[in-house]
This record gives sequence, C-alpha cells and structure tokens, in this order.
Amino acid sequence: MTIFANAPTELAADAAPSAPRTRVGVVLAHDYLTQRGGGERVALELARHFPDAPLITSVYDRDTTFPEFADRDVRASVLNRVAPFRHDPRRAFGLLALVMNRMPVPAGVLLASSSGWAHGLRSHGPKIVYCHNPARWLYQPDDYFSMLPPVARRAVGRALAPLRTWDRRAARTAHTYVANSTSVARRIEAAYGVTARVIHPPAGLDPAGPVEPVPGLEPGFFLTVGRRRGYKNTQLVCEAVERTPGARLVAVGGLPGSRTWSDRLTGVSGISDAQLRWLYASCSAVVAMSHEDFGLSPVEGFAFGKPSVVLRAGGYLDSGLEGVATVFIDTEDAAALAGALAGFDPAAFDADAVRAHGERFSSAQFGRSLHELVAEVVDGGALS
Repeated sequence: MTIFANAPTELAADAAPSAPRTRVGVVLAHDYLTQRGGGERVALELARHFPDAPLITSVYDRDTTFPEFADRDVRASVLNRVAPFRHDPRRAFGLLALVMNRMPVPAGVLLASSSGWAHGLRSHGPKIVYCHNPARWLYQPDDYFSMLPPVARRAVGRALAPLRTWDRRAARTAHTYVANSTSVARRIEAAYGVTARVIHPPAGLDPAGPVEPVPGLEPGFFLTVGRRRGYKNTQLVCEAVERTPGARLVAVGGLPGSRTWSDRLTGVSGISDAQLRWLYASCSAVVAMSHEDFGLSPVEGFAFGKPSVVLRAGGYLDSGLEGVATVFIDTEDAAALAGALAGFDPAAFDADAVRAHGERFSSAQFGRSLHELVAEVVDGGALS
C-alpha cells in the first residue's frame, strides 16, 4: 500500500502510480514560530510538502517569522495570548513542557520539527520527530549558556535535571527519530539511546526569487548568518575579519555588542528574503565557525555558487565538500580563521561546481524522503 499523506499533486505523480492510493492525515508541529531561523525554514518546508496539514506550535508571531506561515493552518497554545511570550518564548521556559504535553493534537501521523519541545506533544497516531538537535540547554549547556561563568553553568545544569527527565520520556514516545545530520544522529543516540536515520534539510531560500540590494554595501564581503547566540561564534568571526587586512564582513543577525568594531564590519537585521538573496549573491564566501546541528547558511550559499569557510565540525561535515565548495578550519580560533581568510581566493572555486554540490540539498529530494518515511511508518502497521 502506498500512502500519499497530504501530498501535493506533483509529489504524488512521482510515486508508484500503479499502486493503490490511500490517504492518511498528517499533523505538523514546531517548537515555536517567532523568528526566521533555520529551524523555521525547515518547518516551512514541511508545510509546503504537506499543505493540508495543521501546524501545532507553542507560540506564533506572524510579524517576526516567515510571512508564508500566514497562509497555513497554524494552531498555537494558550501561551500565545501573552504578548511577552510571543516576543521571546524563552520567557515561558518554565511552562513550555507542561503546555506542549497538554495541547490538543488531531488524529494522524504527527511529524514534529523539534529541538526541545514539539516532540513532547501527545499524538493520536505514530509520531515522527525531525530533530534539529536534542535540546542544547539540556545536553550542551556549556554551548548554550556560554555567556555565563562556569559555576553558574553548572548550577543551571543541576536545576534542569527534572526537565531532562521529561525530555527523555517525551523522546521515548516517538515511533521514529530523524536527524538532520550525522552529528545530530550521534547526539540523539547519546541523549536518548535512539538510532536515528539522517535526512538532510533543504536550502530553504530559493535563489530564483526576487533580489533587492542592501543599501550602503558593495559586493565582495564575507558573509556570516546567525542569531546572536554564544554558540554561533559570531564574535570569533568578527575578530578574525578584524585581523585580516582589507577584509569586510556582513553579519546577518547583527554584530556582537561586546566591543566596538571597525567600519569594515556591518551588522544587519530584519532583512527580507530578497535582500538575503542579494547578500548571498554578492558575497565572496559564507563564513561559519559554530558547532551547528546542520547549518543552513553554507548550503544556501551553495545555491548561489558561493563557497564556504567553516569549522570542521558538526553538520558542516555533512554539507561541505573540501576543495570544491568548502574550506575547513580545524581549530575554533580567530587566528586560524584569519589566516584562511587572508589566503582565500574566490576565483579558485568553480561556481557551477559549487551549485552542483548544493543540489544534493534540494526541496524536492527532502519532500520525497519525508513522504517515503510517512508511507513506511504507515505500511509498517504503526496506524493499526
């Protein structure tokens, strides 16, 4: 039996036309929809490939996340009535587990995009968790709370012990775990004792869309993209560019506020996708030095023919291709990165070869993999 779970017509046409077609409902979930990050891009891709599925989330702010969610059936929790929680879900930290555990979920296959909360929803059918990373604040506190002194980090770690118990219990309710990279699959194994299959997320930004220049910028800069979190290592990237004569950097998400930077560094925030396309198209390379779960920004850069300069760690090991699309930095060190940037020559990379490498991470392939997984779960008797 082949299952077409909320499948768009063009996807259904590609799958075993001679097989009987039985439909089963899919319900989507994401931790919260309040920002424009990589996880939200993946949630938007899920919504595109399952267009009839409702999307369950804790809080939703249509003004601060991707506007395309406004066309979907988004169902937020009672926390959404409190404006401060919509503006920053971390303010509801002590309530999220309880609320997500009690949210009403329609019957069907639950496909939860999660890095901490959505996997706790109680489903009325098999639950598939697409895991961006086991919750950093629970299992990687040194990264997540890097701005705190070591003594404070240890204290926070002990205080979060009850939440770890809830988190592991929630993980055991899933039928299938999916990781976005081999690095995350190893973290899932360590945190939950679960073997996850790997389905890489797609580059969510279509390079063929509208393009709008960002005023005051000239092409030829290095580009880094990421929210101002300590583990994103934006400060390290900024320090490396400051050490590199003549180099310029644009930091999407803003510059770290820990010091005053030279005018060769520019921070931008609140930009549109059209402006982000211009930034990718106009940069020399995408630079990223964080321990990313997968890391979408280099993959988005590949779609524009732009190589990446990244830390040899985490999801970049899955997405990068040394010598063709990627320069790897072996140490998390500003001097090492500065040396690589000083010697970087964009002409050494073939833009067509970079784009061809990036096609491994297409939206179509992502959708096919997910529909095949839903069909496999249902055909395996999980709904019986």
